[in-house]
Amino acid sequence: MEAIAWTNYGSPEVLKLIELEKPAPKKDEVLIKIHASSVTAGDCRLRAFKVPIGFWLPTRLVFGLTKPRNKISGMDVSGEIESVGSEVTLFKPGDLVYGTTGMKLGANAEYTCLSESAALVAKPSNSNHQQAAAVIFGGMTAIHFLKEKANLQCGQKVLINGASGAVGTAAIQLANYLGAEVTTVCSTANIDLVKSLGATTVIDYTQDDVTQQNETYDVILDTVGNLSFDQCKQQLTEQGKAILINTGLLTNLSSLFRGNLICGVAAETKENLNFLRALVEAGDIKAVIDRSYPLEQTAEAHRYVDTGRKKGNVVIDCTA
Repeated sequence: MEAIAWTNYGSPEVLKLIELEKPAPKKDEVLIKIHASSVTAGDCRLRAFKVPIGFWLPTRLVFGLTKPRNKISGMDVSGEIESVGSEVTLFKPGDLVYGTTGMKLGANAEYTCLSESAALVAKPSNSNHQQAAAVIFGGMTAIHFLKEKANLQCGQKVLINGASGAVGTAAIQLANYLGAEVTTVCSTANIDLVKSLGATTVIDYTQDDVTQQNETYDVILDTVGNLSFDQCKQQLTEQGKAILINTGLLTNLSSLFRGNLICGVAAETKENLNFLRALVEAGDIKAVIDRSYPLEQTAEAHRYVDTGRKKGNVVIDCTA
């Protein structure tokens, strides 16, 4: 099979198309023929090893101290079960599935094996594989932070900073589903996009400073990493909460003692994937795809995401 290997940390040039033997599932695993995967901002930060302050050593210990421990890149997959291990009961050959490989990686390839207990469920019935792969990262992150951690409620006001990316576009739609009033921060070029997804108010950061606004919010979600907690708390309601996704170790630790600060990593669970699937099938969340690349052009996809101009998601077609 063909796969994209990353042989080192660094620029997109470390990503190479290689040929490997097709994996065989263990007794509790399924073999997935991958139709589509993705390249997220998180994938690119990991490849270049641009991690938040304080996370250098922990991240290296997980993914490889001197070079990547897991050879194949990528996390999100949508595809078809080709075969199953002898003890698998949740899936059968022919099932169409979507999910994430998590820290195991291995999604930018023609095949991968996952445990049947992994974050893997039936694909949304109204989505093709590219659309299914595109909603996973942003959708799971939005569900974890807005619904589970912040408990965003109908009638509340939410500010989404970095609204045109994978997490932002999903968060706008989820917040609308939950009945919140949505204010977004993006560039001029993305105003129409975020409005089409349900943003009520748009702050153009090329024209206005979001930290100088007089409005207050019940929830502030920063997907970019350019807002500090001190900046956010000035614009929070009395019971408001700030969600800082891409932030340093000290801020993450301080969230343990501050009830109005939420940090961390989104949980990857079957439950959240099934909830996301229900939202997609009901039309409450739709995939936002900027570009699609064939597997052999995964490095080029990384270069594009590195520009910071991505709208929504970048997808890899593993069957092209």
